[in-house]
Amino acid sequence: MTTPSASLPLTAAPLGEARKPARFALAGRTILTPVLLSLILIAIAAVTVWTGSRPFNQTVIDVFVRVIFVVGLYIFIGNSGVLSFGHAGFACLGGYMAAWLTINPVMKASALPGLPDLILAARLPYWQAAALAALFAGLAALVFGRVLMRLSGIAASIATFAVLAMINTVYANWDSVTGGTSSVVGIPIVRTLWPYLVGAVVAVFVAWAHAISRSGLALRAARDEPTAASASGVDIPRERLVAFTISGAVMGMGGALMAHSVGVVTPDTFYLGLTFITLSMLVVGGMNSLTGAVLGTVILSALIQILRWFEAGVAVGGTEIALPKGLQEIALGVIMIVILALRPAGLFGRAEITLRRKSRNI
Repeated sequence: MTTPSASLPLTAAPLGEARKPARFALAGRTILTPVLLSLILIAIAAVTVWTGSRPFNQTVIDVFVRVIFVVGLYIFIGNSGVLSFGHAGFACLGGYMAAWLTINPVMKASALPGLPDLILAARLPYWQAAALAALFAGLAALVFGRVLMRLSGIAASIATFAVLAMINTVYANWDSVTGGTSSVVGIPIVRTLWPYLVGAVVAVFVAWAHAISRSGLALRAARDEPTAASASGVDIPRERLVAFTISGAVMGMGGALMAHSVGVVTPDTFYLGLTFITLSMLVVGGMNSLTGAVLGTVILSALIQILRWFEAGVAVGGTEIALPKGLQEIALGVIMIVILALRPAGLFGRAEITLRRKSRNI
């Protein structure tokens, strides 16, 4: 069951010196949320393996990658209240870094001759490449965030979109390093489900750990009451920068895993389409809820897949039912409008999944 009172700390929280016992108690009260969400993801993976269907396996891989992306967005947007349109850019950085580090050196030398010699000679396992991709994207988020996090409101949102456009333009025109608008191929494809499950679970626990940290508590206090938080000594730009950097790293990990799930990357893979679908999933699930970020992604991904099946044609009682091409986007848009009309705060609002019927407000 879900209950708002059992949510991750979202309102007034300790802003000064917090005692360690209090933080351990906070962790104890909220640990069920990431554990239960992880168990749900594990159950989905187990059912997928049990069915033995390769198309379904790829579908679930896509779901887990989306979970990583949406949780990455939640870390920043959900805690700061600042809408970001630029996080797909960090996924792009992670995806290309994974490609550079895992493609056969001979292929890289001919297709991407502008890469540094160290990267040209590298051929790492996908999991090492994903870790380095997360680090690279996190450092990029730190650099951009040093400037952007001093902005607020619509100015910050527009600035993040400018970052996305800039990354896309650079990667689409840097032929010797990224291949330009051509697809970068030869990325080792990982069909096994478990690395993507591990990535999604790691993202969930990173989001939870940040949410209960001193920085996360201060950032949510600044989101709800910026004037009071600033007067209490919260350095709002710094706390936003912390969340921006962590979320950028999670997006970079997601971009790397996405590259290994399809074996091809282009700049447009990580552009407007990815930006709007992940933002939609976060908004529909609930921007202020980790549960909303995860389960909203699962629910909308399931709806998308069902609509795709109907577009391809589904046999029902000897009759094939097929939706007209393009109706998937219309139907999905209508579903989202209905959900948000009935639940403006998203499906889960500020509630978190828990087994406890009663819990103290944090």
